[in-house]
Amino acid sequence: MSHISPIIWQFLVKWMTNFALFPPEASKIAPQMDALYFFMVLVSLVGLTIVILLITSFSILYSKKRHPVAVQIEGSTLLEATWTIIPLGLFLVMFVWGALLYFRIYTPPANAMNIYVVGKQWMWKAEHPGGQHEINALHVPTGRPIQLTIISQDVFHSFSIPAFRVKREAIPGRYTSVWFEATTPGTYHLFCTQYCGTDHSHMIGDVVVLTPEDYKKWLDGSTSGSSLAQNGERLFASLSCAACHNTRPDARGPSLANVYGSRLTLSSGQQITADDAYLREAILNPSQHITQGYAPIMPTYQGQISEEGVIDLVEYIKNLDSDYRVQQTTASTTLLPEGEGNTTKAPVAPGANQRAPQGMVKQ
Repeated sequence: MSHISPIIWQFLVKWMTNFALFPPEASKIAPQMDALYFFMVLVSLVGLTIVILLITSFSILYSKKRHPVAVQIEGSTLLEATWTIIPLGLFLVMFVWGALLYFRIYTPPANAMNIYVVGKQWMWKAEHPGGQHEINALHVPTGRPIQLTIISQDVFHSFSIPAFRVKREAIPGRYTSVWFEATTPGTYHLFCTQYCGTDHSHMIGDVVVLTPEDYKKWLDGSTSGSSLAQNGERLFASLSCAACHNTRPDARGPSLANVYGSRLTLSSGQQITADDAYLREAILNPSQHITQGYAPIMPTYQGQISEEGVIDLVEYIKNLDSDYRVQQTTASTTLLPEGEGNTTKAPVAPGANQRAPQGMVKQ
């Protein structure tokens, strides 16, 4: 490139690097998304070219100079069918292609590692299963499916990683999810793409993709000492949930052991699966999820437990495999200090007149 001015060449290099129209393809789904996008662009360009050529040709062939007297041209059924069927076929191809990609992006594989992401004005907080916490950053390994369970603590946000070609809305009071599998180590941009207030433009961060070995080193060096499930166990004890949720004959609430992923029956007769979203709703809006065979005595914990505290409780219940563990939690767990994961004034001892979380029972 010796014939190009060094100044112009440096400008072009920096412009292409910093103002690239397309971010790098850093996930498995990215090339498939780009293939669909470029197909749509190609179809649009071809259509635009055909329209421009026809308009130009007709303007010349049927100008007033060539045809001073207007001539009526009869329609052609074959022509009309052709320009209707071909675009319809192309649109159906794009629709089916896009639908398949959509369902693939928003249907995480069973072996995906789950990371919680909480959006709030104006920051992103990532909660890893091992208890690692990040602000406006997300560390993930290559070669492993990562599911993001996303929720907003205040207003609507939108979690976007352009290099991975994924974007998902963070909605107040509701979990949404998206997944990806990173392929290339590096640091990539993270944005909020939903206007969320004054400092919306500052709600950005970095996604750091590491090799599996480097990711393990990062996990070991970033642990808080307690996993989300362990934090949830302490919160479960401090709220005296086992006072109702146990296997005693006079228990006021169902046992929560192995409840996650099971089919549940509510008092209305409705069948529902106990997933993350259901567990969250059963804690915060128990009156909407009355368990068949139990009285609606559980109070709401809305406003008493932070969003992070709810995540901890959900993770604990997800990993709760026996009622014996519940009893051990009640007997041996150190209660959380006030303000850590919840805002209750003081724990209530098991057996007191405490109404603990209820609303879940196996079918």
